[in-house]
Amino acid sequence: MCGRFTIATTIAGDLRQRFPIGESVELERRFNVAPGDDVVAIRERDGVAEASTLRWGFTPPWAKDPSVGFRMINARAETVAEKPAFRDAFRRHRCLIVADGFYEWTRDGRRQPFHITRSDGAPFAFAGLWTGWKDPATEEWLRSCTIVTTEANAAIAPIHPRMPVILAPELEEVWLDPDASPEHLRTLLAPLAPEQTRARAVSKAVNDARYDGPECLADADAEVEPALPAAADPPPQAALF
Repeated sequence: MCGRFTIATTIAGDLRQRFPIGESVELERRFNVAPGDDVVAIRERDGVAEASTLRWGFTPPWAKDPSVGFRMINARAETVAEKPAFRDAFRRHRCLIVADGFYEWTRDGRRQPFHITRSDGAPFAFAGLWTGWKDPATEEWLRSCTIVTTEANAAIAPIHPRMPVILAPELEEVWLDPDASPEHLRTLLAPLAPEQTRARAVSKAVNDARYDGPECLADADAEVEPALPAAADPPPQAALF
């Protein structure tokens, strides 16, 4: 699963060189991206890959309201092609979600958070799906997305049994290709190789989805107390598929 991620360790100029992100898309360092936040995504439009922002939390066209998105922040690779909520997006609305790390927690009583990155620290793209939902009251469109997950590799399995699909750079174009066959797309939904993965125990400051400061990436043995907004309400609990 993937319930939080980062886009914090890479400067904006490098990201714009790495991905087709135009100047119209604002980039900011994010240490604790949470469900319901806007994320930077790459979509193929009329044969051209372009960036935009999408809401994290898949709200399908048939949803009564956007709150359903908090229950669909992830899509399982094993069932994404058949599951009614995702199968059309898998065929026609695939995207890349830009990141440079994600968080996972141990499942024991300690609930220790880990920040997981590529071993080279480079930014990457999650395999994602996107959709559009039209508000019946305002007739405004909400564009939202989900992150595809797969079974964890050997480096992550001691922490958690699942992880997001991190695409190799040479496969990103294939994932966006509207003519790619479902059979070929399925082969892309594999875990990152263990030797290309790095996991580091970090501060429990990340546990609060309201906090988005650099303390989230502090070492676990240098615990900090983040200053949280006094009036903020916690977001709805996300169900992780």
